[in-house]
Amino acid sequence: MKLINILVVDGMGGGIGKALIERIKTELPNIKITAVGTNAIATTAMLKAGADASATGENAIVYNASRVDFIIGVTGIIIANSMYGEVSPKMTKAISASPAHKILIPIDKCNMTVVGVKPASMQVFIKEVVDKLSEYIL
Repeated sequence: MKLINILVVDGMGGGIGKALIERIKTELPNIKITAVGTNAIATTAMLKAGADASATGENAIVYNASRVDFIIGVTGIIIANSMYGEVSPKMTKAISASPAHKILIPIDKCNMTVVGVKPASMQVFIKEVVDKLSEYIL
């Protein structure tokens, strides 16, 4: 079976990325997770959660976005200047232009609302991410 490469991108405190990585590592085999935080705190949280590799900042996102099979994060990772300015236009361009399949969690804190999405807890959204990822790789 092919090793699947995933890029998990998170900012702020890295809590969502941490929860995603823990769940993916628990439920899916043959996954290599690279965690890239928009800041060192987010990166550290994701590395402690079990990421196989980690890096921090704009260049790390730009470099890794085109080298993975999937990119996972919140909707803010494709919105320039979201997360209180932690996500730069260069980051969003690299993520959006990447051939990787994106699986995003809807967050309405980035001045964006995705209609048709029912409100749910973060745990429900994280389970849905892993379920969707499983559909693609298993």
